[in-house]
Amino acid sequence: MSLEVTNINGGNGSETPSQSQDKRELLCLLKLLRKYQLKGTEELLCQEANVNSADLANICDGDVKAVLSAALALADDDHKRQSTQAQASTSVEAKAVTEANAAEALAKFIGDDAFDAQHYEQAYEELRTFVEESLDIYKHELSMVLYPILVQIYFKILASGQIEKARAFIEKYKSDLDGYYIEGLFNLLLISKPEKLLDNDLVSAMETDKFVIRMSRDAHSLFKRHIQDRRQEVVADIVSKYLHFDTYEGMARNKLQCVATAGSHIGDAKRQDNKIRVYYGLLKEVDFQTLTTPAPAPEEEDDDPDAPDRPKKKKPKKDPLLSKKSKSDPNAPAIDRIPLPELKDADKLLKLKALREASKRLPLSKDQLPSAVFYTILNSMQGVTCAEISDDSTMLACGFGDSTVRIWSLTPAKLRALKEADALRELDKESADINARMLDERSGEMTRSFLGHTGPVYRCAFAPEMNLLLSCSEDSTIRLWSLLTWSCVVTYRGHVYPVWDVRFAPHGYYFVSCSYDKTARLWATDSNQALRVFVGHLSDVDCVQFHPNSNYVATGSSDRTVRLWDALTGQSVRLMTGHKGTVSSLAFSTCGRYLASGSVDHNIIIWDLSNGSLVTTLLRHTSTVSTITFSRDGTVLAAAGLDNNLTLWDFHKLTDDYLSNQITVSHHQDENDEDVYLLRTFPSKNSPFVTLHFTRRNLLMCVGLFKS
Repeated sequence: MSLEVTNINGGNGSETPSQSQDKRELLCLLKLLRKYQLKGTEELLCQEANVNSADLANICDGDVKAVLSAALALADDDHKRQSTQAQASTSVEAKAVTEANAAEALAKFIGDDAFDAQHYEQAYEELRTFVEESLDIYKHELSMVLYPILVQIYFKILASGQIEKARAFIEKYKSDLDGYYIEGLFNLLLISKPEKLLDNDLVSAMETDKFVIRMSRDAHSLFKRHIQDRRQEVVADIVSKYLHFDTYEGMARNKLQCVATAGSHIGDAKRQDNKIRVYYGLLKEVDFQTLTTPAPAPEEEDDDPDAPDRPKKKKPKKDPLLSKKSKSDPNAPAIDRIPLPELKDADKLLKLKALREASKRLPLSKDQLPSAVFYTILNSMQGVTCAEISDDSTMLACGFGDSTVRIWSLTPAKLRALKEADALRELDKESADINARMLDERSGEMTRSFLGHTGPVYRCAFAPEMNLLLSCSEDSTIRLWSLLTWSCVVTYRGHVYPVWDVRFAPHGYYFVSCSYDKTARLWATDSNQALRVFVGHLSDVDCVQFHPNSNYVATGSSDRTVRLWDALTGQSVRLMTGHKGTVSSLAFSTCGRYLASGSVDHNIIIWDLSNGSLVTTLLRHTSTVSTITFSRDGTVLAAAGLDNNLTLWDFHKLTDDYLSNQITVSHHQDENDEDVYLLRTFPSKNSPFVTLHFTRRNLLMCVGLFKS
């Protein structure tokens, strides 16, 4: 609202309608200043405009509201008019630029002014015939070139505007390819316009990174000779632009070996992707003996003449549990490689309690399987999207589709809140049970809820100290909740799309998240900015997990790859291919050397992080493997999924066979020996598994959602 201040009481004594309206608006403004007690401003304005403050008695609150509404409506109309004009101008310019860019990009796809789709189809037919007629020893490796070349020819035909001809080309030759490529081809057939090629994930992936094919030198020589002899310039051009051959000396791989590492959007992993050394060992644990042993008393002289017969004092016995010194692992990173928070006395006592409880752990084997307890969530109208159990197995957190997070106590102890500030001041801070006395007994409840997200909650994660909880949501934010005040402490913003997963580091302080924006991010609880952004996946990152030594982060993606990132440098140090679908779950072994990944393709793959190689594939599930975990002693691998089945695998035998070279990529699980490592299968009645958790004593806890 703009007012032109004039001498209202001046002139010939009569007011025009315009002057009367101006005076009314001025008086309304003065009334508003008086309402908000802006006395100094009111007096200055009255003096400047020569207005008597007694005239304000004739102005009511309704007049003030009417003037304000009219001014806001006028300002809003002006803003909309300017905004519309700016948008129209920008839209025309952007449209012209976009169309020019799209035409230029599509011309690059075609690459040939005199483009002939029939010529490309004939070249592919000749290549297909060459692969089929080649020797069996080379056929399986040579067949790996068909998929990327088929897709590139499809892109070129589609970019030329011949949509129906492009679809017919795919339909004609898709039966030659392995089944795990069919999903990708089906998505390509959904592209209805040439311009849509520019926004497709698979197209972008093949443009930014060449499709990698691992091939023996002999097979590669045959392929090059075929292109040169037949003068297939069309195929040669595609090979030089979009394919990378990672050749090796030795015999060509058989069908099983080729399929084992195939399936990703970028082909096989290059050997140099897995050359960097990974420090997969565990960090040396804190010395608890110094924490629990009292300070030695000052020594008294034994030859006291007044008390010659006094018995000598015995030295206090050391706890055998705590006196065991952890051996230094040559594969472990330096303790100060990444800065870790210094342990407080309360944290050390928590670790000491965990160590004592672990001493009562049940050793697992094929003759002594774990007991399993199943928590079924009933009558969940909001839809359970995730579940997580705390490390000490005392709390269960669930995220729901209505954006709420709910915590349950799994023990008779209730969830208590901190006392009021006045009551906290009166406590003796030096008392041993200060942590318990800080909590208000009257506030105890068996369940509590967190409200704050504005979209479905996709993952919850407890801090190792069990005093904080992380949650991530479709609203692209991560929230940190206090389990003492039961409120939101921090909201972390950085991702621009839904956040699928979030995990705390085993040593606390750090946490990692992953999102639909194709990135994973490393955070610290005391910073609202990401410390590292891990970029490299070609599609959204669906799951993430911290290594037991907190120095590395594993990610699984919809591009069907698993990557290991160095938290110190932000660099990708391992790239592992072999899944035929989206990677849905990850778990590190307790020793830190192995990584297990579950996928939408129903398979579980075990990876060796020392060199990035595939150890074996476990086949048993008939649907997505949604959760994986290792027993606390590392001997049993538990996996469960949407097929309502829980499977237990003998991981101790598997690693022994691997280290003794009895299993390799060329000999992994098939129909005849799939039960070699399978210990037991537990079916639920009608409840897909959401999460699995081993307690410190190796009791297996499962959480599932009942579906009627």
